Amino acid sequence: MSTRAQLQQVLVKGHQAHDFIMEKEHGYDEEVGQGGNTVSGGQRQRICIARALLKRPKILILDDSTSAVDTETDSKIKAALRSDEFANITKIIIAQRISSIMDADRIIVIDDGKLDGIGTHDELRKNNEIYKEIYTSQMEGVLAQ
Repeated sequence: MSTRAQLQQVLVKGHQAHDFIMEKEHGYDEEVGQGGNTVSGGQRQRICIARALLKRPKILILDDSTSAVDTETDSKIKAALRSDEFANITKIIIAQRISSIMDADRIIVIDDGKLDGIGTHDELRKNNEIYKEIYTSQMEGVLAQ
């Protein structure tokens, strides 16, 4: 079982949850309610990632786990997941946002349920039409902001 100190340590280390928890009237003792209805979708995602990391799993599967957070928070979460503290955890990240997986060791492109490519970000940008198309459309959106 995890202690409050362990929970706080994981929440502070890049998961961007500690600050919004401390803004709650009762901090870590705040009642969240069924389904997490007193926190935003992004806050719920950050808490879920932290809770999963507390168990120190050998394999962690994150399925669109940062879809409700802004890109800055997403970057901080990614950096924390890459840290030495979590280096021994194999992470499988399912994402639609290319920025969430660009630095992965291997990226698997699946199209209509079929494998379309495997490689690094740079390899897929050069050799995979679907990946190139998604990358271009997402980066155009970022540059337009």
